[in-house]
Amino acid sequence: MLEKLGEVLRKATDKIANAIFLDKNLLDSIVRDLQRALLEADVNVMLVKQLTDKIKQAGLDERIKGIDKKEHLIKILHDELLALLGESKRLTLQKEQNRIIFLGLYGAGKTTTIAKIGNYFSKRGNKVALVGLDVHRPAAKEQLKQLAEKNNLDYFVDFDEKNALKTWKKFKPKLKDYKVILVDTAGRHSLDKELVDEISNLNKEIKPTESILVMPADIGQAAKKQSEEFKKILNIT
Repeated sequence: MLEKLGEVLRKATDKIANAIFLDKNLLDSIVRDLQRALLEADVNVMLVKQLTDKIKQAGLDERIKGIDKKEHLIKILHDELLALLGESKRLTLQKEQNRIIFLGLYGAGKTTTIAKIGNYFSKRGNKVALVGLDVHRPAAKEQLKQLAEKNNLDYFVDFDEKNALKTWKKFKPKLKDYKVILVDTAGRHSLDKELVDEISNLNKEIKPTESILVMPADIGQAAKKQSEEFKKILNIT
């Protein structure tokens, strides 16, 4: 999906750059290709319309002439796509203890993401601990244990306890010497009341310095609804 979108964008910029004249027919052709690619990539219809309207408007602006118009159009395309995607945010550590909680629905990839980030910070000289608070999915604790051992990371998992809050309170005294604590939480197929209550209680007790929402890259427009629902429960950073 993303490869196809990238290819369409490359072709669009090439069409603009190589055109002798930027006329209405060329602009319509570019806009159609962009609209099709963005909609196939599951971009919201209104966002697609806003983006392509701006490109049309810039292309038909008579105040801008010749080579300047081409550069102007390519810059608008670039800037609007950046605005659509949003800015990146670097995960930086505080001087004190960093408690990073990972959230997401069932099968989003929280546990594997935790292991990757744990490995990243450990290799940079930080004392890292992984904490398994997914007490509902039978394989979650074992998966966290295996990933931690594979990456030579300390982990805290209670295979018998069925309550996430009790598990955290049990391990909390042992975590005071760790610079980075990565917390794995439970997921569901949807945000039901039981999961909302559990996450809310954990948030109050853990007081995370970062709250990361993990979603599959192919989730499309469902990302908006999902992120809004999690945002109601706690501050997704």
